Amino acid sequence: MTIDGVPPLFAEALAKQGYTTLTDVQRAVLEEDVGESDLLVSAQTGSGKTVAFGLAMASTLLRGEDRFPANSEPLAVLVAPTRELALQVRLELEWLYAPAGARIASCVGGMDMRQERRSLAGGAHIVVGTPGRLRDHITRGSLDMASVRAMVLDEADEMLDLGFREDLEFILKAAPPERRTLMFSATVAKPIETLARRFQKNAIRISANTGATQHANIDYRAVAVASGERENAVINVLRFFEASSAFVFCTTREGVKHLASRLGNRGFGVVALSGELSQTERTRGLQAMRDGRAQVCVATDVASRGIDLPTLDLVIHADLPKDGEALLHRSGRTGRAGRSGVSVLITPHSKRRTVDKLLQAAKVKVSWMPVPSAETIIQRDRERLMNDPSLEGPLTDEEADFARDLLATKSPEQIAAAFFRQNQTRRPTPEEFVDSGRDASEVEAPRGDFEGGVWFRVSVGRKQRAEPRWILPLICKAGDVTSREIGAIQILEGESMFEVSARAAPDFTRALAQTGRRDDTITIVPMNGRPEPRASYADSPRSGAMKRSRKMPGARGRKPPQAAAGARKA
Repeated sequence: MTIDGVPPLFAEALAKQGYTTLTDVQRAVLEEDVGESDLLVSAQTGSGKTVAFGLAMASTLLRGEDRFPANSEPLAVLVAPTRELALQVRLELEWLYAPAGARIASCVGGMDMRQERRSLAGGAHIVVGTPGRLRDHITRGSLDMASVRAMVLDEADEMLDLGFREDLEFILKAAPPERRTLMFSATVAKPIETLARRFQKNAIRISANTGATQHANIDYRAVAVASGERENAVINVLRFFEASSAFVFCTTREGVKHLASRLGNRGFGVVALSGELSQTERTRGLQAMRDGRAQVCVATDVASRGIDLPTLDLVIHADLPKDGEALLHRSGRTGRAGRSGVSVLITPHSKRRTVDKLLQAAKVKVSWMPVPSAETIIQRDRERLMNDPSLEGPLTDEEADFARDLLATKSPEQIAAAFFRQNQTRRPTPEEFVDSGRDASEVEAPRGDFEGGVWFRVSVGRKQRAEPRWILPLICKAGDVTSREIGAIQILEGESMFEVSARAAPDFTRALAQTGRRDDTITIVPMNGRPEPRASYADSPRSGAMKRSRKMPGARGRKPPQAAAGARKA
């Protein structure tokens, strides 16, 4: 097989990996005018840049030969910001350079340095490592840079962000001045330009970022749920899409451990990644994802840096990312190298505006969807089962004999039902949702007349200096709803009453089961029926609280001690 611009030696390796065409960045580095020039390449993660710089430096390393010399000092050194990325780069280069007989060594923190020294002493044509560990080997004399023909800095911007400038400069200075230097970065900011001017010679600038199509292969979705239903929503989203592999992001290490434990108990094949794990544990977990023993990886943003799972189909944001850049970075784990992927944000109802700002900053459009209900997931399971490949194709003689014997004792309906039951037994049971039919447009619907609204009682009133401006946020937090769903508020002497829209009442009641008692002083409980009309602080003509201003939740003023304590715990 031939691929335009690729030497036959490497075209064969690419074909074995399923390549039929090259990506934009791979084609760009093979253009005739590039030659042996230094390169400054801006390319997004997932654009195929590892293969790109592998192909770009091949002519520099081989110099017209088909195979590497049997005994050689390192000819290329590649630097990556994280251990995981360095190890992934090594795996990619191993299959790409296998026909040329290349020996590739890795030098990364957290691994046995003595073993790395033995690998270097045995002869390695290409060395891949992290900045700190490479510098250690150079300093100790176990990595000889005298014969290096090519230097590659992968994700140079991230290495500078992580504080590796001094290490990078040390490594670059240790390499021969006539070597070729290839820098790959998601963006070429001023620090990258400064580094390029110092250590590159007349570098050719290549921009392989495609702007608006950067995440064109990613389908962004969002679901709004009560805050107490977040984990259940993750379970149902995983079941609905049933991806071959999925990434679930949490903000904290504790969140990762808790959610991974919950998913594991529900029957998902799951691994957890957080900063407290050893390199051996991290490597073992990622290998479980790659070979299919685990389907879900729960991780923090920091722990996920540099991880590339080629078959990743689904990203779930169990906790919202901190900003638009983090959203793109997380989501960019899927939809790589021509594959399609899905990115789903799980958001509390009350965070809708936060999500809107997040999406605006990331410049991506999202489709809001209801939480997949148990019924929807079961129906989807049936559709998948009907299209199961095992139902297609001719039968072997042994299979045909067994089928006849089985049909002689069981009806087709019994056999089909058993097939369905066995299929469902292997899958985690989906969760039931009260609000599974509500999507974001319903949550943000204009305020109505509250016909059929449900009334609740909160145990603070005028005696506790209660005011709508601090009661309203407390109610919204306790029931995990927006202020749009709260109608009239009546403040009496020792208690207050408020109305919740019929649409939000089931969610509100469900949330109260967990958060209804704020502390020893403040409780919220449902009422039987509507309150009798009476004069109160909130609904008197003087206060105008029955027609509250939309600015009321943010109104400033001194909170009474009782309210402040309850609001903090809400």
